[in-house]
Amino acid sequence: MRQFTAIVNPTAGGSASAAALLEVARPLREAGADLETQYSRSLAHARELARDAGERGRVVLAVGGDGMAGGIGGALSGTDMVLGLVPAGRGNDFARALELPTDPAALAEVLLHHEPRKVDTIEVESAVHDRTAVLGSVYAGVDALANRHANNATLLRGAASYYAGGLRAVTTWRAARYRVTVDGQEHLHIGYTVVAANSGYYGSGRLIAPDARVDDGLLEVVMIREAPRRLFFALMNDLKTGAHVHRPQVEILRGKEIRISADREVPYGADGEVEANLPVTLRVLPGALRVLC
Repeated sequence: MRQFTAIVNPTAGGSASAAALLEVARPLREAGADLETQYSRSLAHARELARDAGERGRVVLAVGGDGMAGGIGGALSGTDMVLGLVPAGRGNDFARALELPTDPAALAEVLLHHEPRKVDTIEVESAVHDRTAVLGSVYAGVDALANRHANNATLLRGAASYYAGGLRAVTTWRAARYRVTVDGQEHLHIGYTVVAANSGYYGSGRLIAPDARVDDGLLEVVMIREAPRRLFFALMNDLKTGAHVHRPQVEILRGKEIRISADREVPYGADGEVEANLPVTLRVLPGALRVLC
């Protein structure tokens, strides 16, 4: 029987995380699984707890949203340790890409009996990130600014916070001049954002990269060009289904190593956390993480 260590950050959506864990813990314990809970003081502390639990042969459960999943998953990347997800955040986009069930009993069944699947991760290198691994995507531009606003929201949650954050970001955004290098080939881009996606979803269920796969050894690079704000909002609406990829303002590339820079200060985010500015270099790490899904 598997042994689990659940890691919760009580200061980041703590009540939602605790409630989600409680619903999954019941069927796990009823099945006879050993489950311990550890509380982190920060994302860095969560990574330390994850590595310690993994070294003891326990399955590490990341309880929370994409920030927690990415932080803990990144800490386990490149090891034989096993990650499980208990989604309890605003977006839960990596869990969505893995098609994890939302029903607690069904999720417990996955955690108890499914074999680990090897998925890719993204190595992030910049002035702030020293070859840090993340899971879902890295995005540089108006969406990173919107994500920052959403993270700071106190009255709204989930998709509503992202929508409100997006409105606020777009009204103040001016197009940036990007230099995007994909596997050594340089592309000049003037626009709203550049997204390097390992999984298809970001921003609370928006299908930014419909053809992205978490186990194909490639990153999908989505570039949204400058457009009138009215057209940009229509394009953002297309993200619900992935139809934006058919618009002429959207260009898609694929590669294993991507470098993104800009002519001015542009923020970038990774798995829901926005803490740095360009330039940034990204490398896919094929099959680097074992996850239950």
